[in-house]
Amino acid sequence: MVPRVAGSSPVSRPKFKTMKNMYHIFTAATIAAVLFSCGGNTTVTDNVDSAKNHTESQDHPAMAMDTAIITEGQSVLFESGLKDGETVKSALVVHFGVKGMKVMPLDSGVKANAGHFHLIIDTLGFIPAGTMVPMGSPKVTHYGKGQTESKPLDLKPGKHTLTLQFADGMHTSYGVRMSKTIEVVVK
Repeated sequence: MVPRVAGSSPVSRPKFKTMKNMYHIFTAATIAAVLFSCGGNTTVTDNVDSAKNHTESQDHPAMAMDTAIITEGQSVLFESGLKDGETVKSALVVHFGVKGMKVMPLDSGVKANAGHFHLIIDTLGFIPAGTMVPMGSPKVTHYGKGQTESKPLDLKPGKHTLTLQFADGMHTSYGVRMSKTIEVVVK
């Protein structure tokens, strides 16, 4: 029975919406664990500063907490001279490059400083560090065999955003510092 104060309505107790609240608790706990689990000599502050600098220099739309430990000189790039703002033809073949890490197929397992490419078209932008790259979307292509180029992309005329994301052998993103986003115009 809910206690009642004379002349007042019953005191209501908050209801626990199990699934929704459990999800929020799990999400908060996961974020806290990621923030406090950085290993080595890299601190969360170092990662935030580095991600902020990369974000500003790479024109990523939003600041992100990047907890992946990336060393100086590690990066991804679009090869074959593909540049931000470039006008291209449809059936574009995109060439991928990485510095300071090795490209390895998925069947090699998870290895330090190794992984494979993902090409994200017109959605998402970079994938935060420690997050699995989404599967099953036609706008996200996994190159798990260690490929360093796409098949010809059938892009409609107009502007398109291409994000190159590097991830480990379990499709876990290395974060914003191992991504590169450009915009191309298809004629």
